[in-house]
Amino acid sequence: MSAVTQRYDAPDTIEEAVRLMAGGTVSVLAGGTDLMPQSRAGRVTLAPTLLSLRRIAQMRGLSDEGDSLRIGATTTLAALARDPLAKTQLPLLVEAIDHFASAQIRNAATIGGNVCNASPAGDMIGPLLVLDASVELVAFRDGALVSRRVALEEFFTGPGRTVRAPDELLVAIHVPKPAPGAFARFHKFGVRPALDISAIAISIAGAIRDGVLHDVRVAFGALGPTPLRGRATEAALEGHALDEATIAKAARAAREEVHPISDVRASAWYRAEMVENMTRRLLQDVR
Repeated sequence: MSAVTQRYDAPDTIEEAVRLMAGGTVSVLAGGTDLMPQSRAGRVTLAPTLLSLRRIAQMRGLSDEGDSLRIGATTTLAALARDPLAKTQLPLLVEAIDHFASAQIRNAATIGGNVCNASPAGDMIGPLLVLDASVELVAFRDGALVSRRVALEEFFTGPGRTVRAPDELLVAIHVPKPAPGAFARFHKFGVRPALDISAIAISIAGAIRDGVLHDVRVAFGALGPTPLRGRATEAALEGHALDEATIAKAARAAREEVHPISDVRASAWYRAEMVENMTRRLLQDVR
């Protein structure tokens, strides 16, 4: 704990947790794989109360809700990857988890923590964006529980920043079930595919019906201050057959619409090259 952290709470229910958060002076602890290293490095100052979510059963596991799937925010990535329902309904997430850090970290890291950390290179964020996910936020206000849903695309406001209020707890992620003919692909590029932070990450999802692409969603990670929906790339694909001409057009659109940063992991030029090449390869794989 930091020098200012004076109290540790581990509630059993969501209501207990958000009651404790109502004062806005808590640091929320799930897996701790981001929070603890950041606090030790001085990038995050822990609040007077450290609030652990590990005992809240309502926030763990994957469940079927009819038209959608609910992922509890404290579900570890390792547990999600093993879940039979995830393997059949959310194979894109299972694939992305296989490229997430190390096995030891996947045993502790939670999907809600990866989303709330709001890193532009967050490995779970791109796949969830193209799966049209939304987050469920709960707070305790005026003596009652208040909840709201926010589309994941609208959740991020900058590196490490989201629309979540200090008294709100992200309790679950909701993902629509895949449509007939659905496909999804994920690619992460780094010096080491899993242990490194992404230099680029691309997620693509949609459906092919009667040989034509529908409901296409594309997301790019590690290119700017927030994860990015590839609207121009989507437009180049939507309503077209997935032939070589369409693939080439979409790959060019991807390169033209991203405005990558340069940092220690890659230059802007190299990132743009990789975006075009990897978009082409992912789409060729769908064919």
